[in-house]
Amino acid sequence: MLKICLRLLLRLLYKVEVTGLDNYKNAGNRVLIVANHSSFLDPLLLGVFLPDNITFAINTHISQRWWLKPFLGLSKVFPMDPTHPLSLKDLIHHLENDTRTVIFPEGRISVTGALMKVYDGTGMVADKTQATVLPIRIAGAQYTHFSKLHDIVRLRLFPKITIHISKPTHISAPSDIKGRERRAYCGQILADIMSNMMFDTSQYQQAIFTSLLEAKKIHGGKHIIAEDTDRSTLNYDDLITRTIILGAALEKMTSTGENVGVFLPNSSKTLITILGLQLHHRVPAMLNYSTGSANIISACHTAQIKTVLTSHRFIELGNLKQEAEQLSQHCQLIYLEDLAPTISRLDKLTGLLKAKTTGLWYKAKNFNADTPAVVLFTSGSEGTPKGVVLSHANILGNLKQLEACISFNAKDIVLNFLPMFHSFGFTVGTILPTISGMRTFYYPSPLHFSVIPEIAYEVHATIMFGTNTFFAAYAKKAHAYDFYNLRYVVAGAEKLQESTRQIWADKFGIRILEGYGATETSPITSVNTPLHHKSGTVGRFMPRMAYELEPIDGITDGGLLHVSGPNIMLGYILPNNPGQLVPPESCFGKGWHDTGDIVHVDHEGFISIRGRSKRFAKIGGEMISLVAVEQLAINAWPEAHHAAVSIADAKKGEQIIMVTTHKGATNNDLMAASPGVNNICLPKKIIVVDSIPVLMTGKINYPAVIDLANTH
Repeated sequence: MLKICLRLLLRLLYKVEVTGLDNYKNAGNRVLIVANHSSFLDPLLLGVFLPDNITFAINTHISQRWWLKPFLGLSKVFPMDPTHPLSLKDLIHHLENDTRTVIFPEGRISVTGALMKVYDGTGMVADKTQATVLPIRIAGAQYTHFSKLHDIVRLRLFPKITIHISKPTHISAPSDIKGRERRAYCGQILADIMSNMMFDTSQYQQAIFTSLLEAKKIHGGKHIIAEDTDRSTLNYDDLITRTIILGAALEKMTSTGENVGVFLPNSSKTLITILGLQLHHRVPAMLNYSTGSANIISACHTAQIKTVLTSHRFIELGNLKQEAEQLSQHCQLIYLEDLAPTISRLDKLTGLLKAKTTGLWYKAKNFNADTPAVVLFTSGSEGTPKGVVLSHANILGNLKQLEACISFNAKDIVLNFLPMFHSFGFTVGTILPTISGMRTFYYPSPLHFSVIPEIAYEVHATIMFGTNTFFAAYAKKAHAYDFYNLRYVVAGAEKLQESTRQIWADKFGIRILEGYGATETSPITSVNTPLHHKSGTVGRFMPRMAYELEPIDGITDGGLLHVSGPNIMLGYILPNNPGQLVPPESCFGKGWHDTGDIVHVDHEGFISIRGRSKRFAKIGGEMISLVAVEQLAINAWPEAHHAAVSIADAKKGEQIIMVTTHKGATNNDLMAASPGVNNICLPKKIIVVDSIPVLMTGKINYPAVIDLANTH
């Protein structure tokens, strides 16, 4: 009777919703129920809403607390010390009696809002007993006053709580793994089960604007979300209102489903422009203003862009008058400053009213999460830019994958200097903080090496996303205290050099987390995290990503990486077939993406990049990694910059050319720095330059390097 009364009370207060009860019924009799631990309410919620009489394996010390004792009578309690081997053995014997037992494998209530360390012991128990593992996610309780997130998130009296019961699974280690290695293996499997559960139960099959409205509900309309160099701040109420107002104006000038060019810098206004287009089923096509007018016009032709949104101020400050003039001959340019006077007071009032009443009209928009949300263009580092079309579900899914691995919260401040036309800058630097309650400071260029450390210091940045090139440059210019407040520094887009990793550790006391991805994967494929980290790798795959390695002749310790998952693009728009979407497909089937990268995946799932398949030279029948050749130069001259390319050779098919900024560079120095190196790996020629050509995204501009090699 008490259980029924409590169930009614909790449903009344927290609108508790339980999903997946069929999974509970199908789990069998010997079941180990593993749940995330978000608040002190969790045992009560599971005890009241799960059917049957379940057993709780609870930490001995916690079970003695006076306020918990009255509720423990609702279920059987198995007191245990997760650090004591005998307690685990007793739990194993208990489960072997075919019981349904709940355990919180984190061993404590989360103080981050995300998953914390998952103890290996729980995985070992599942392996030893061969019990069915039933993952359950409790969502919403972290926003109650019973959580440990005081002063981290906006706590509320009665937020909605959901209990998601996932599909049952099993943990079984290979028979040849024994002892501690087996325990660690089972613990890792359990941690992956929990991460997959967190992703599977997240909301990503929806529009980005829907996620924005949900974020406002969680964090409050007055929560500040964006700031730029104008020093004007936006809260959620401001952002939603201005998005609706500008979106209505842009709707009159464009058509449904149209790709609309966005030729704007990192700023709050650009964020509003993107969201305004998406609100009315227009697709922002982010134009790379650093590649020159020929590539910009080519991108517009490929995506069939007729209208481009830009700004007089941006054109002037960016010295882009020539590009704008040539672009205007192919597209209609709409300047935001000219658009502003056409928006009447009535338009603004209407927008304000609609922002206050989104619940009455927004659902009628009927957004399909699998429709295009953005068109991004490949950098052109390997030829003419291609359009990459990402859906709302691609982008949100990738962000939920990341949130299942790394904890972010509303106290974080992101310094985003990566341009929004870059997938890293768009998805992770812009959309992630916007829908996660993090404040973002938008800076228009990553190339201001002296300014960005000062900005990080001034705005108290806690998170930065960037590339090795940029982080190495900032480290040289920054004061040792400039990055005092940083929690996460995440590097992608190019290999993180050991010298960069070391200077950040020595000078700032910060461990850079290296990741890997591509525009086609929205962009994150893998990342090192505080929980799972291995130096020299790019981390482990995102939750619910599958991979295959295609064998390559001459490569023995890796293969060509193909991936699939919820973050794989809708498809390409190719220059030879403008406006037509070509869905992803590889030799492993439809929906698979050939990354073009040769990688090695170790037994723990950590990925090591061997190089681009196109960045291997075939010399005398041998496959030589140009990345490995660049590493030779890094070993010899760690303070300089280097780029290795291959060009045609009449005798051996190809020859390797090294371009470097180190004065007096010789092959003898390369050999001395890397004893035992095979002569075939040494460059045929070394060219010394003042600087290596670099794209604005931080990647080396290899076509320009090849031009250098061919002209010297």
